[in-house]
Amino acid sequence: MPATPAWPPRSLPRLFVRTALSDGARVELDARQANYLGNVMRLDVGAELLVFDGQSGEWLARIADAAKKRMTLTVERCTRDAEPASDVWLAFAPVKRAQTDWLVEKATELGAGGLMPALTQRTIAQRVKLERLEAIAIEAAEQCGRTRLPDIAEPLSLTKLLATRDLGRRLYFADEAGGEPAASAFEAGPALLLTGPEGGFTNEERTLIRAASNTVAISLGPRILRAETAALAALAVFMAVAGDWRLVES
Repeated sequence: MPATPAWPPRSLPRLFVRTALSDGARVELDARQANYLGNVMRLDVGAELLVFDGQSGEWLARIADAAKKRMTLTVERCTRDAEPASDVWLAFAPVKRAQTDWLVEKATELGAGGLMPALTQRTIAQRVKLERLEAIAIEAAEQCGRTRLPDIAEPLSLTKLLATRDLGRRLYFADEAGGEPAASAFEAGPALLLTGPEGGFTNEERTLIRAASNTVAISLGPRILRAETAALAALAVFMAVAGDWRLVES
């Protein structure tokens, strides 16, 4: 006997909305979202989709009204509770725009709870457009099924980051000069992963980071990694060893 298919089907379009969602709520989409659903996906009144607001989980909605640049949804029911807030932040030195965009996209997919651009002495990109990074994170969350968005912090200099960080959140410092293997160093609990820029941290920065309270220097293996690869490798290992990947059941 064939299995009963899941409902709603995974193939439904999925959108992040800024309206608080609840049973029966009405959601006015912006022009970009209305164009996507109406002209790209070819959906009309009565079509179903999934929506999430970053707080209340995922909801089944239906198009109640559609015009050329406007669309209204009616929320019908909750299909999935909000995922637990991820307590691992990734502090990374921004690189070139395309690589930074890719890093934010993949870090969102991997489950980062927050993203923190850190400006180091060798950081190439000193200007970071937070609105762009937020848009990339939203699109990634829509595609990968997340019900929360990662927080994206204002860029901070490395010295200010170290001076103002929450000391209760353990800092794992990916030190290219060596440290404890990441897979054995990571422990469950609030974490801040810090990875460096192209060319690595300076000796002065490495000394400063290692002297910071509640800090563990880690190694990401024997090979030289690109800056964006190192950031994502650290996050993936943490999620597998100490993060919410351990909690997923089939």
